[in-house]
Amino acid sequence: MKLQLLSDLHLETEAYEPEPAPGAELLILAGDIDSNWEGLRRFANWPAPVLFVPGNHEFDRRDVEAARAGLKQLSRDLGFTLLDDSSVIRADAQGRRVRFLGSTRWSDFDLFGEAGRAKALRAAGYFQKVMAATRHQKVFDAEAVRELSLQSRAWLEHELALGESGKDWDATVAITHFAPSIKSADPRYGRQPTTASFCNDDEALMPGARLWLHGHLHCQFDYWLGQTRVMCNARGHAHKGEPAHFQPRELIEVFS
Repeated sequence: MKLQLLSDLHLETEAYEPEPAPGAELLILAGDIDSNWEGLRRFANWPAPVLFVPGNHEFDRRDVEAARAGLKQLSRDLGFTLLDDSSVIRADAQGRRVRFLGSTRWSDFDLFGEAGRAKALRAAGYFQKVMAATRHQKVFDAEAVRELSLQSRAWLEHELALGESGKDWDATVAITHFAPSIKSADPRYGRQPTTASFCNDDEALMPGARLWLHGHLHCQFDYWLGQTRVMCNARGHAHKGEPAHFQPRELIEVFS
């Protein structure tokens, strides 16, 4: 199966026109497409089916649970498949079945272990103020992010424990907005408490997936952890030079 991967297009501010990748059997949108949601409409009637995992900015200035419901309805209207702690199986042209597991997978702030959690939570305060979201009529602060994140991790752990292949699927692809490893840390900033607002430590879960796709970091990655290939194809902001290595029409092979 051939996939096109896009994330962090930030169409609310960026002047960018996405184009289909010739030969792609699915388009994966790994979050932060447009905080206003209007840019998502550009992918209606896309020539390949679209799988969409929301990013953190899709929740900006909104109630998180209301936004989840709204994105679900909008995805239906646009003909997308929304993956929000949920899965779907799709077959490729050869009939091979791929299970896609999708989750925003918010930060749990445990990237540096329990000892580093308090610093990571404090460092996250800035990002949550900028986001200006709520959940259950309360500020969606770092502690609330962690609570939601642990729910997502538990779901992912259960699903990935079922194996990379199974009775009903021949391969598993995990899609998260937040990164699953510190190996995806932005080299411009290195390892510091704020890195835990971008990367989780999900490396122990990776044997359950052949491929792990993510966004959130405004840089591009392609590396292996054991038998799992990890990829990020985020565009980011042009005025910062972040799309320098962005490959908008690259094809990713699930079965290679």
